[in-house]
Amino acid sequence: MSAAGIPGIRGAEHIAFSVPDLDQAITFFCDVIGCEYFYSIGPFRDPEGTWFEDNFRLHPRAEVTRACLLRCGYGPNFEIFEFTAPEQRHEMPRMSDWGGTHVAFYVEDMDAAIAYLAEHGVEVLGGKKPAMDAESGEHSTFGHFYTPWGMLLELVSFPHGKVYMDGRDRVLWQPHHPEL
Repeated sequence: MSAAGIPGIRGAEHIAFSVPDLDQAITFFCDVIGCEYFYSIGPFRDPEGTWFEDNFRLHPRAEVTRACLLRCGYGPNFEIFEFTAPEQRHEMPRMSDWGGTHVAFYVEDMDAAIAYLAEHGVEVLGGKKPAMDAESGEHSTFGHFYTPWGMLLELVSFPHGKVYMDGRDRVLWQPHHPEL
């Protein structure tokens, strides 16, 4: 581990994102992706004060109408928000936009995962592709797809590791590595 950084940091506990329809997101992440619903939170609002402005740099009348926490396999939890706010944008950022992002899910069998998504009406853009550069270990593959509301997600699989791992005693997190 690096000697610099936040004292006592242990890793990513959750990834948070906002969606236009929380029920749709819960259904997609639980019924299609395979996450596990844990609990709901909210609503949160501050009708007179500046809590959202002070803590998130949002319009002071922003409001969390609903939110929930999901667990997804062995990775970080998902904290999913449904907001309303004056001047709220209603489009997802593209990967090339500032703030553009995606979440990647590790799968053991890329072909089975892509076939499963197809059965659920989800298109993997460009299908299965061989991984590139430092991720190009033998049989490593990936593919991107979108949620019904336009959030970019990815499947990755590197069953024989990643090339960058050769000769290293410390590696990136991976779901099947027994020392991590």
